[in-house]
Amino acid sequence: MSWLAYRVEETENGFEANWQEQQDDQLPEGEVLIEVQYSSVNFKDALSAHGNKGVTREYPHTPGIDAAGTVISDSTGQFQAGQEVVVFGYDLGMNTCGGYGQRIRVPAKWVLTKPSSLSQADSMAWGTAGFTAALSVEKLLLNGAAPEAGSIVVTGASGGVGSVAVAILAKLGFEVLAVTGKPESSEWLKDLGAKEIIARDDLMAFAGKPVAKPIYQGAIDTVGGDVIAALLPQILPNGSVTTCGMVAGVKFSASVFPFILRGVNLLGIDSVEIALAHKQSVLNKAASEWALPELAKLTTEINRDELPEVLSQVYSGKGKGRYVVNLK
Repeated sequence: MSWLAYRVEETENGFEANWQEQQDDQLPEGEVLIEVQYSSVNFKDALSAHGNKGVTREYPHTPGIDAAGTVISDSTGQFQAGQEVVVFGYDLGMNTCGGYGQRIRVPAKWVLTKPSSLSQADSMAWGTAGFTAALSVEKLLLNGAAPEAGSIVVTGASGGVGSVAVAILAKLGFEVLAVTGKPESSEWLKDLGAKEIIARDDLMAFAGKPVAKPIYQGAIDTVGGDVIAALLPQILPNGSVTTCGMVAGVKFSASVFPFILRGVNLLGIDSVEIALAHKQSVLNKAASEWALPELAKLTTEINRDELPEVLSQVYSGKGKGRYVVNLK
């Protein structure tokens, strides 16, 4: 039986991609064979689809770091045929054939049980980006963030991670300030729960300052680079900044003063290699106490034919919110 996968190939003219028929024997070794119904679009998917060898070493390749579907078979017996499951992160879609294929084969230790209250499409509306947002909020809470202690600023707020972070924080009662370079997204972000919109250029005016007037209890940074340097001087004593992205750069230059004079914490977020039990607990939380009625507002469902255009939009920084890919 053949099925479809979005295959990216390196040619004399650069990287090209199209939907191709595949067979099960073209999949890598693994214990769990899954029929994929939905995937999502993340920045890492866009990098892989555009030939970034820092993400994907060898081509041809099938991107897609997220997948939701039903188990076809499991040699370990841990999962039953027909059971609905989710896979986030690990090597899926990086160097292992990913969720842009209608079938994947992965190790059992990568597979999460999908909560019954969360549809397959909604699990992908969360996806790695939403999962990363949830981890960022969780880490702020673990480091003492509380709604009554001040505002939280979210950078890259119109993107996948940022938009979900805005919605979670607002649900938990925080005053949320959203930083974006897309003024046309302002009303949309306010609908998600942002109290105020900050222009990216206004934030970046603080990037060269060792310290400034402390304003924010904390921040969720999704873009990296000197945006981090602009946030640190403005964080209240003992506040925290989480960081998880690199679209604005992989380096930043900042003073030690926020750390040694105000006790500010810089917290890294890894959504790829964390323990499976932790992943399952966050997914369960997304389906229960952190469930987002706003998820529909920030999610666009696309079909297979629309995937190339959306990958290009996300790659060029023009994406908005979350994109769910219907593989059926």
